[in-house]
Amino acid sequence: MSPTDAAVIRTTTAPRQRWEATDLGLIAVFAALVAGSALVPGIPANAFGIPITFQTLAVMLTGLMLGAGRGFAAVGLYTLLGLAGLPIFSSGRSGLGILAGPSAGYIIAFPIAAAVVGWLAAITIRRAGGARAVWLFVAAMVTSILVVHTLGIAGIAVNTKAPLGQAFVADLVFYPGDVIKNILAAVIAVALHRAFPDLLVRRARRGGK
Repeated sequence: MSPTDAAVIRTTTAPRQRWEATDLGLIAVFAALVAGSALVPGIPANAFGIPITFQTLAVMLTGLMLGAGRGFAAVGLYTLLGLAGLPIFSSGRSGLGILAGPSAGYIIAFPIAAAVVGWLAAITIRRAGGARAVWLFVAAMVTSILVVHTLGIAGIAVNTKAPLGQAFVADLVFYPGDVIKNILAAVIAVALHRAFPDLLVRRARRGGK
């Protein structure tokens, strides 16, 4: 085990403190990252016009880097700002009207997915050892399937009145891209964790404060 790996393990076993300025700054930075990922034009991928975007890559990376709480806060901030009217969803969309469209389930899933994959990342970083990238990828894929795709299918079915089977088939087109994006998220996360071993769970202050 390298010194950097040992440092990562030490940080993940230390108790978390309340959020400070650094945490709030990271939340803002990663919220901006998710918003920036939506600037890349999406590719409409199914009969309902839901595009393939880089947003899921940014969402997963946020959770893998910040953990459950801060990851949820960062992606939740992005989502709230978009629903409030800032044109930061894919194709410059915004507003509460998004929740009546076919992509509503995916947008609702984003903050939840960041929290779930962040929680899994904290466990993985502590236990995975040299296979960390593989397990982070597994964490991201499990989260994608259970959270993003499940809520995405539900959103399609509810808002378009399509049969559940049709919504499921429409969602399948996103799987190949998600595999690639989750691989990228895991590789980037491992590199960043090695460079910044305190990022996921920062060291507790000395003196118990």
